[in-house]
Amino acid sequence: METKNEKTIAALTHLSALSQYFIPFGNFIIPIIIWSSKKDKSEFIDYNGKQVINFQLSLLLYSIVFILIAVPTFATVVLSNMNWNELLNNHDFFWDKINMDENIGLITIGIVSLLLVVLLKIVEFFLIIIGAINASNGEKYNYPLTINFIK
Repeated sequence: METKNEKTIAALTHLSALSQYFIPFGNFIIPIIIWSSKKDKSEFIDYNGKQVINFQLSLLLYSIVFILIAVPTFATVVLSNMNWNELLNNHDFFWDKINMDENIGLITIGIVSLLLVVLLKIVEFFLIIIGAINASNGEKYNYPLTINFIK
């Protein structure tokens, strides 16, 4: 049976991942500080801290993969349609010269990848809240799509 203090610390560990909106990499730094300072005192806090950190690392990995898909696809579309002589001489950008018919597949892949990154961030926000609520109720919460980096 978890004490009220353990439930509160576990819930705060989940909520501390929201610090990313105020502190760069706060979603990693603050949960790691809380988890590492309390993991030896409570199995419940240790479990929840690992879940938060694993979830944040998983989302980082997924976001990097989607961005590594989106950026080269958009760059391919733009660079394949670029007329360097005209660009250097006129200093005009060429958005109107991009052939959408020939590049619709690449453009779609890039847009879908960026939308998935945005969707991940939205889902992340709500899953963090759900994890904090479950921790405050004394329940162990497993985030979906999480790779267990820390076991």
